[in-house]
Amino acid sequence: MIARMNFNKKRALKPPRLLPGDTIGVVAPAGPFDVDELYRGIDVLESMGFRTSVPDDLLKKDGYLAGPDIHRADLVNRFFADEKIKAIFCARGGFGSMRTLLFLDFELIQKNPKIFVGFSDISALLSVLYSKCRLVTFHGPVVTTLANATQATKTAVFSALSSDTSLEINVKKGITIKPGLARGPVLGGNLATLCHLVGTPFEPSFEGHILLLEDRGEATYKIDRMLTQMKMAGCFEGLAGVVLGSFEACNGMDKIFRIVDQIFSEVTVPILAGFEIGHGRTNIMVPIGLEATLNTDRQSLFFHEPATTG
Repeated sequence: MIARMNFNKKRALKPPRLLPGDTIGVVAPAGPFDVDELYRGIDVLESMGFRTSVPDDLLKKDGYLAGPDIHRADLVNRFFADEKIKAIFCARGGFGSMRTLLFLDFELIQKNPKIFVGFSDISALLSVLYSKCRLVTFHGPVVTTLANATQATKTAVFSALSSDTSLEINVKKGITIKPGLARGPVLGGNLATLCHLVGTPFEPSFEGHILLLEDRGEATYKIDRMLTQMKMAGCFEGLAGVVLGSFEACNGMDKIFRIVDQIFSEVTVPILAGFEIGHGRTNIMVPIGLEATLNTDRQSLFFHEPATTG
């Protein structure tokens, strides 16, 4: 059996903060995308005062993927190596990100820390860049979802990228599944993607972490099955806490809450649901790998320091 990655207690590597006029590179590690939505999302980033760089070969396709595996990974490696690129946004999630992991240059990435943003299937890269490189990454909108994002989403993106203050994410209508207080780095993202990392060399360790979960379009029995598999694999041993984001088109949150309560019945950690994180129109940016406190009384997730360096 392949052991999951050990939790490295070395301090997380925070990327440099974005300044007005800095250039954001766009990559496509997963599926192909709507070009009109891409450029509408780029307009949003440029309206924030940033420049963008779209590689000529971004629009490649290989069946249901945005080009061959090594091509999609090479785009990520190239932009981490490029000194002119100060942050990297993924064009779209979908599927296929896991297939790039074998081709990523982790040594190069660790030597050139940069803001890296995405969600959904991109959770594979967010998790692995943190586990392998100690890089703080960002669970947040991809470029194509920025096109129709709410103002709250856009404000959260700008704050996470350029603010020198600590972030705090509050729940408007939180549901406390298990009360309490937890402290630890936040790690996680899309449930299906994280579940599929189990048993691979890239399986993360959630020990000592606050686990973030979200998903879309999964029947409740599939959510039950994925959580059960991860529990049986020992993924939840030593968890600090659990944060639930949105579960869009997943047959009702009440059913999901009951499943989560059952799966974590033997674990005495706080669990708070209701965060606008994931596939909804509002998708608040979350630093992955940065230490935070989860407080169910305050219904908040408070990060202890800024997500970027000055």
